[in-house]
Amino acid sequence: MALEDICNFKDKPTHKTFPFYASEDTSVSVFTESFNFKWRGEMTSKKASDVPLEFHVPSLFKRPSSRASHSVSVRRPFPLSHGTTTLGFIFQGGVIAAADTRASAGGLVACPAVHKITPIHSHLVVTSSGSGADCMLWERILTREIRLYQLRHKRRLSIRGTAKLLSLMLHPFKGTDVCVALTLCGWDKLIYVCSDGARLQGDIFSVGSGSPYAYGVLDRSLSWSLHKEEAILLAREAVFRATHRDAYSGNNVDLFHVTAEGWRQRQREDLKEEYYRDMEKRGKKMDLKTKKAAKITQ
Repeated sequence: MALEDICNFKDKPTHKTFPFYASEDTSVSVFTESFNFKWRGEMTSKKASDVPLEFHVPSLFKRPSSRASHSVSVRRPFPLSHGTTTLGFIFQGGVIAAADTRASAGGLVACPAVHKITPIHSHLVVTSSGSGADCMLWERILTREIRLYQLRHKRRLSIRGTAKLLSLMLHPFKGTDVCVALTLCGWDKLIYVCSDGARLQGDIFSVGSGSPYAYGVLDRSLSWSLHKEEAILLAREAVFRATHRDAYSGNNVDLFHVTAEGWRQRQREDLKEEYYRDMEKRGKKMDLKTKKAAKITQ
């Protein structure tokens, strides 16, 4: 067929899944937008001066062959629950990405000052939630592949193309213990990708155990016409309200503002100071109410 000739699938075996593993054949190509990704085989691009396009998967992800002996699984002494609060939204001034800094392991605070927002390049940052080790690994893999694409094609991969690439790389791990949920925040797009390969685009996303509380604040006050300072205050308040109610989130808030000129990071703020400011505002409101009530009684 014509499609088989174009895709170079003629007289080659078909596959149910992408050949990420050593036990599978390595001749399948994955086409995304206007470029070709080939996972293991040899392929060249005319635009890249015949540079091989090879997207290798780390050896630790290779599926063992059927003849290999099954390893004995080690059970954890106690279940480790993870929690976080990350959010991102689009407004007229660009995209705001915010997250707390607490890494939790069950009832333990593993680290109070982690970075849950990672810059990928000058116009893209990623918020991460899930297993800390898995998120760091896949962020590094994504950064590497985007850089390789830029070197080969002399142009940067689009945000949609980046999300599609990440989704295709994560899909073979659906149903495994890999736990990754990344929100790609470009200067004009917001795309959510999780470890089962799901890919969603929207104007607002909040991920993690504190996301219901963050959505409550964002749905109340978010609008397209917000100014920069108003959007920053809204994101900070959403993270603060979520960490106030969610035990797995807390400590500090990191905030990035992504525009057409690139991303800018605001100084990390301690949520304890935000709590004191909020209590001070409440105290002033109560004083005004008591004064008004006293005047009425007089």
